[in-house]
Amino acid sequence: MNTRLVSVAEGERLTRSVAIGSHMLTADEPEPASSDAGPTPGELLLAALGSCTSMAVRALADRRGWPLERVDVAVRFGGQGRVVKNVGLTGALEPAQREQLLAAAGRCPVHRLLTREMQIVTVPALLAEPDAVSPAGTPPAA
Repeated sequence: MNTRLVSVAEGERLTRSVAIGSHMLTADEPEPASSDAGPTPGELLLAALGSCTSMAVRALADRRGWPLERVDVAVRFGGQGRVVKNVGLTGALEPAQREQLLAAAGRCPVHRLLTREMQIVTVPALLAEPDAVSPAGTPPAA
């Protein structure tokens, strides 16, 4: 899975500015914790899963020339640590085509990433303070 660097900057309260290449998003928490300026981090995760699922289903239907008119995906957190993903397929599809498209919905890269064991490594970043950096962009000599 190729990705661009994702960087997150603090805003007021819990609001965060998320930069992904040239794209900007906002993440936040609802009131009263914050100002509800954007989706929560969990909702962004669900959006990634739903988007990836929809793209995988559409790509397969287009490659095979199947009459998929529309794919709708709704994703939510369920009980007991589950994610519930509803996939709606509209079009004059044969039962075998529907079955294959629903199977593809479970094979998108984000779905596979979330369902396999993975490690997340936290690496401390040493950031220079703005006044500790020279105009040339290098730290001053000690």
